[in-house]
Amino acid sequence: MEQHWGPQMNGSCDIGMIGLGVMGRNLALNIADHGFAAAGYNRHLDKVALLEREAEGRTIIGAKSEKELAKALRKPRAVMMMVPAGKAVDEVIRDLLPYLDPGDLIIDGGNSHYTDTDIRGAALADKGIHFLGVGISGGEKGARFGPSIMPGGEKVAYERVRPIFEAVAAKVDGSPCVTYLGPGSAGHYVKMVHNGIEYGLMQLISETYHVMKMALGLNDEELAGVYQEWNQGELESFLVEITTDIFRHVDEKTGSRLIDEILDMAGQKGTGKWTSQDAMDLQAPVPTIDMAVAMRDLSMFKDQREALARRLPRPAPSCAGEKKASVGMLRNALYLAMITTYAQGMALLKTASDVRHYELPLDEVARIWRGGCIIRARLLEHVRSALGSCPDLPNLMLDETLARAIMEREEDLRRVIQQGVVSGIPIPGFMASLAYLDAFRSRWLPANLIQAQRDFFGSHTYERIDEKGVFHTVWE
Repeated sequence: MEQHWGPQMNGSCDIGMIGLGVMGRNLALNIADHGFAAAGYNRHLDKVALLEREAEGRTIIGAKSEKELAKALRKPRAVMMMVPAGKAVDEVIRDLLPYLDPGDLIIDGGNSHYTDTDIRGAALADKGIHFLGVGISGGEKGARFGPSIMPGGEKVAYERVRPIFEAVAAKVDGSPCVTYLGPGSAGHYVKMVHNGIEYGLMQLISETYHVMKMALGLNDEELAGVYQEWNQGELESFLVEITTDIFRHVDEKTGSRLIDEILDMAGQKGTGKWTSQDAMDLQAPVPTIDMAVAMRDLSMFKDQREALARRLPRPAPSCAGEKKASVGMLRNALYLAMITTYAQGMALLKTASDVRHYELPLDEVARIWRGGCIIRARLLEHVRSALGSCPDLPNLMLDETLARAIMEREEDLRRVIQQGVVSGIPIPGFMASLAYLDAFRSRWLPANLIQAQRDFFGSHTYERIDEKGVFHTVWE
């Protein structure tokens, strides 16, 4: 039944929601489920009507304009936007501002680039409007029943909506998966890196699929069984869990497994690329994430891949060794590579926090990622513990527990990579993860040669091991 509101609803709603797509609509319903009154608006009024139909007696009202939405909200107002990043955010802010007063709060719950968040926050502050940039992870189901929420901005502004966020967030051991992360764009930056880690983990899982399908000859049901077994142990995670379901899903059109009807081209919306770009700017290496972004790009060259496959056929995939043992090696290799991927992401967050003065509570970041979000995993318990014991830990691989886990699985990762090379199966995520590990624990790297080359051709100077300062040599 549609919800109708009259004068008695004016000024009674706790929060407004602009953007009633899958995420915004489900988040509004989640908010109402927890006893808060919400008002929703979308420029496409059919989405407002859909929200009203799904409200089913909850304290949700639909608004037909920004003015109606603002009128429905308790002062000082709080309005949350769930719209695509970029131009749409600025348009919503522009259209909403005439109906707001100084002291009101705008919340951007989309995947905005952190630099845009800083610009918008400063511009709104000049008008007396508070602003929060909030990362939200969990997809449709998370928004409806409990996401991981990553807020940044003014602490006083966060406190105004903290009861709502804590109520609707996912819960792990009774603790809500939300916490204040820091000033300015801290929340959106953490969400960006979350998505970068997500890219890396998805690439690694896809590589295990490639090896098991092409080299070990496992069918879809066998693959589903492997991922189901993996999800019962240390690899337990949202991404491994859904991978099990994916391999068992039957296509209604063909009657075959749907996975085999899906084109092998993976797109992206940019957050993984942003992570790689900013990591390069900060000189904080994230090679597994970089490779995941590159492989999505490469997957789009379908015609060229097929042409090159005919011109340069690869070695026939080999099913060497016993399948069960090979699957066990893959499991260990994946766990090690997951550790290095989280390590890369957390190291980037630490560097960015120091440079941009976010003062990120990294152990709390790991805590709120344990539930609701796409990268939630049992491994995050170890990550949280490591960062809680040593908040200034520069890299997770230095933690005693995680270092032991790496050492115990290193040989399996090397053997998996060898199998991929022999079989002509690209597993660049695993390779990048091993290279990250090997490079970071190298007492010596050949960077001295690079220094010498740069000085040779460009007089860029070099440093010496026996004397402080910078030096230049006339090499010719």
